[in-house]
Amino acid sequence: MNGLVGIVAAVVGVLLFIIIFLYFVPLNLWITAVFSGVRISIIQLILMRIRKVPPALIVNALITSTKAGLNVTSNEVETHFLAGGNVNNVIKALISADKANIPLTFQLATAIDLAGRDVFDAVHMSVNPKVIDTKPIAAMAKDGIQLVAKARVTVRANINQLVGGAGEDTILARVGEGIVSSIGSSLDHKAVLENPDNISKLVLQKGLDSGTAFEILSIDIADIDVGKNIGAVLQADQAEADKQIAQAKAEQKRAMAVAEEQQQKAKAQEARVKVIEAEAQIPLAMAQAFREGNLGILDYYKFKNIQADTDMRDSISKSTGSKESKPGKPSSPKK
Repeated sequence: MNGLVGIVAAVVGVLLFIIIFLYFVPLNLWITAVFSGVRISIIQLILMRIRKVPPALIVNALITSTKAGLNVTSNEVETHFLAGGNVNNVIKALISADKANIPLTFQLATAIDLAGRDVFDAVHMSVNPKVIDTKPIAAMAKDGIQLVAKARVTVRANINQLVGGAGEDTILARVGEGIVSSIGSSLDHKAVLENPDNISKLVLQKGLDSGTAFEILSIDIADIDVGKNIGAVLQADQAEADKQIAQAKAEQKRAMAVAEEQQQKAKAQEARVKVIEAEAQIPLAMAQAFREGNLGILDYYKFKNIQADTDMRDSISKSTGSKESKPGKPSSPKK
C-alpha cells in the first residue's frame, strides 16, 4: 500500500515538473518560430516568462513581420509591449504601410501608438482619404444677407505629424473660420451663390492643415442656403432703440414739467398760507390798537362799512358774471 502511494506521488510530481517546465520552456513555440524563420533562442523565451511577457504574443508578431519582409527584432517588440503599446496593431500598420509604399519606421509607429493614436487607422486613412462633413456654417455677406453653407472636407493622415498634431476638431474649426471669412468678404450674396467654388479656392489657399495630423486634399461646398436679412434686422433694431431713447427723453421732459408745475403749486399754496396767517393777525392788531388808543370806535365802524361795501360789490359782480355766461331764452313773438 505504501509503495502504491509512493508511485502515485512520483507520477504526480513528474507531471507537475513537466507542466512547469513546459510553461517556462515553451518548446512548441520555439519550434514554431524556428520553422518560420524567426531567430530566437529558448533562453529568450524563458526570460520572457520571467519578465511576465507573453512569449506567444512576441513570437507571433515576429513571425508575421518576418513573413511580410520586415526587419523587426524581438527586443524591439518586447520593449514596446512593456511600454504598454499595442504590438499587433503596430505590426499590422507596418505591413500596410510597406505594401502601400508609405515610409513608416518601427520607431515612428511605436511612438504614434504610445501617443494614444491608432497607427493602423492612420495608415488606412493615408491610403483611403476620409471625408468629414461640417456643420451648417452661417456667415453674412457685405450686403447684409445671411448665407448658411455646408462643406465636405477630404483629408488624409499625415504620418509624420501624427505625434503632436492637431485633430479633426481643429480642421473643422479652421474650415468654418475660412468659410465665414470668404463669405464676409463678398460684396453681394448673389456672387457667392453663383460661384461657390470660389469659397473652396480661398479656403484652400490659407493652408489650414498646417500643424495638424492631416493633409487637406479638397474642400467642397455641398450646400448653400439663403438665411435672414441680417442688415435689415439690424437697422430695425437700431430704429427701435432710437425710438425708445426718444420716448425716454420725452418722458423725462414731461416728468420735469410735472415736477416744476407741482413746485409752482406748492409755492402758491405756501403764499396763500402766509396770506391767511397775515389776515389772522388783523383782529389781534386791531384789538391791540383799541387798547393802545390808536383806533377809535368810529374808525372801526368805518372799516366795517368799507368791508361790507366791498363784499357787496364782489357778490354783485359774481352774480352778474354768472348771468352773462348763461345763454338767455328766446322771447316768444307777440300776437
